[in-house]
Amino acid sequence: MGDVAHLIGNGKSSGFYQHAKGLKIACNLPPFEVQNLYTTVMVDFKMMNAIHKQNITVPGDWVLGARPHKWMEMKNDFYVKYSKQIKEFYLTLPKYAANYTDFNCGHMATHWIANKLKRKEIHMYGFDSIFEFDTTSMSDTFMESSRDNLNTQRLTSKWRPIWHGIFNEFKDTQFILYHDVGKSQVPLPKNVEVRDNNKGRRAKRTRNKDYKPEPFDKSKVSDA
Repeated sequence: MGDVAHLIGNGKSSGFYQHAKGLKIACNLPPFEVQNLYTTVMVDFKMMNAIHKQNITVPGDWVLGARPHKWMEMKNDFYVKYSKQIKEFYLTLPKYAANYTDFNCGHMATHWIANKLKRKEIHMYGFDSIFEFDTTSMSDTFMESSRDNLNTQRLTSKWRPIWHGIFNEFKDTQFILYHDVGKSQVPLPKNVEVRDNNKGRRAKRTRNKDYKPEPFDKSKVSDA
């Protein structure tokens, strides 16, 4: 299947992505169309509910986590309707994640790519919370999420140690993170590289003078 994967996350820096060779995998719903998308990874009840209420459409194949698995058990009609799109359920929870709630979509997608697909090089776009005090997401445009300082602090304090665990678990995998604002708030081992541009391409983002996170606006994220 090859060695390279591209993981498109939901943060503002997802705009670094541009079409390239390798497997393309998305978290939830990216802010732009991704050509030749291999699969979409989802982990939340809220995503399932948004699909159920027809607030969004997520095309193609899905790789789903433990909470969507539970959702399907509770709502058999939903499972029957969408079962053809389900590539697999990935229920692995690494020991450094306390629970499935802390193991977010980006975590699960990265772990699945490294552990199940055995990709040796994973390019990652849109993972702003590793670098910034910013958890705003494309999903904010169709799901209600609290992004105040208290909740952002709560989420980043849980998410960042899990990234450290993933990078160290897969020491033979090369991770390439794309970001140009801020410094990594996660200790990065030698198998993690940070690039501030992608062959000259940068994420098209605006920052206010206080460097406070602004609401997610997909019109301000570069098209793929």
